[in-house]
Order: sequence, then C-alpha cells, then structure tokens
Amino acid sequence: MNEQLNTLEHAQQTAIDLAIQFGPKVIVALLILAAGYYVGRWVGRLADSMLEKIGLDETLRLLLVRIVRILVLGLFLIMALQNLGVQLLPLIAGLGVAGAGIALAMQGVLGNLAAGLTIIFTRPFKVGEYVAIVDVEGTVEEIKLFNTVLSHPDRSRIVIPNRKIVGEILHNFGTLRQLDVVVSVAYDTDIKQALATIHDLLAAHPSILQEPEPFIRVLALADSSVQIAIRPWTTVTDFYATSGDITQAVLETFREHGIQIPFPQREVRLLGAA
Repeated sequence: MNEQLNTLEHAQQTAIDLAIQFGPKVIVALLILAAGYYVGRWVGRLADSMLEKIGLDETLRLLLVRIVRILVLGLFLIMALQNLGVQLLPLIAGLGVAGAGIALAMQGVLGNLAAGLTIIFTRPFKVGEYVAIVDVEGTVEEIKLFNTVLSHPDRSRIVIPNRKIVGEILHNFGTLRQLDVVVSVAYDTDIKQALATIHDLLAAHPSILQEPEPFIRVLALADSSVQIAIRPWTTVTDFYATSGDITQAVLETFREHGIQIPFPQREVRLLGAA
C-alpha cells in the first residue's frame, strides 16, 4: 500500500515538474499558432485585394491566397516548435522519409494535384466557359486542385479528375456556340429569296447574335433537293432552346412564303416484260 502511495506521489510530482518546466512554453507555442492563424488570414485578405486589383483570374488568385496563408502559418509553426525546443533538422528528415512513402501511396491524388496546378497556370479554360472533353461537355463551374466541375445542360453536374483533362483534346466553346441547322429546298426554288428569308428570320430572333455574322450558304446539291446551311451564333445558355426555335421558325416561314421543302424521291424504271 505504501509503495502504491509513493508511486502515486512520485507521478504527481513528476507531472507538476513537467507542467512547471514546459507549461509556459506550451502556452506560448499555442499563442504563437493562434497569432499565426490570424496573421495568415490578414495577409491573405491583403494579398487577395492586391491580386484582384491587377485583374488576376479568380481561380489562380484563390490558389495564391491559400499558398500565402499556408506559408505564414508554417512560419509561425516553426517559431512555436523552436520555442518548445524541438530539433527541426531531424524532424524535417523524418518528414521527408514519410513524405516519400505517402507520395508512393497517393500517386493518383498527386497526379490530380499536379494536373490541377497545370490547368490553373496554363488556363486552357475559365469558369463560365463551355467545354467538351473526355466524351462529356458542360459549362465550367469550378476549377479545383484535384478536379474540375461542369454543369451539363440537363442540370446534372460532372466532376472530372484533373489528370483526365491534362493531355486530352479539349474543345473550348467559350461563352458562345454556333447552331448547325440544315434545311432542304426544291431545285426550282428561288435560292436568293430563300437565303434572304432565312436572313430576315435570324435578324428578328432575340437570341441570335448578329456579331459574329450568321453563316447562311448553299451547302450541297443533294439527289432531290438543295441543302442550305444555317449556322448563326448564340450564347451557351440559349443554345438548345434556340436550335429548336430556328428549326421550327424556318419550317413555318417557308410555308408562309411558298418555299417547298421536298420529300426524298426516287424514280424506279422496270425494263423489259414482267
């Protein structure tokens, strides 16, 4: 019983000695980390304001602000460790070895990170632009370090790992898209009248842009009709609705002006007696 009491008293005395010896250092270290957190936020806001004034892209600006905050917090962390008497060189060496193991285990994640940095700095597309890549397409909503988020016209969201983007063929439509409507007219149609009718129709539509100028040309001479290509420009958000509107409007306008859209025809001749 006396041995247990002596052991307990010894443990209590040891705890008191450690608290007296390291308690103030721990408190100071925590205060240093707290100061680093608030200083990092302040420096981050200052950097964000300066980068915004020079017109830097939002995605790149946010990345740089995060890096600044991490660097400031890292500096204060080193100060806190030094206050506790931690030897930094062995710690850095240990972190290096651990980092190598973690890197081998997280190759996919690190690949996405490297690809994300490549996208942010090379800027092949921006937030708000319409892109097609990896058999998917949509409007760019977010560009993150590990993935890029697209919003599809069917209101779904597409999340693409960044390593699937870098090195692939990317079709960047920007904020505009070109409609591709083909209409056929009979061979005896006044082509100039048909082209002028289409031009007036496009000029009256509120979603069709006049700059760039709509492309209206004879496309091909088919077996039983003359094909006319109608390729005006509209915004990405209006693309699908406007495509249907133009197709319907061409049909109705041609009927009003007596312009015939012929049915496919084939003439079959039987030679000799049946």
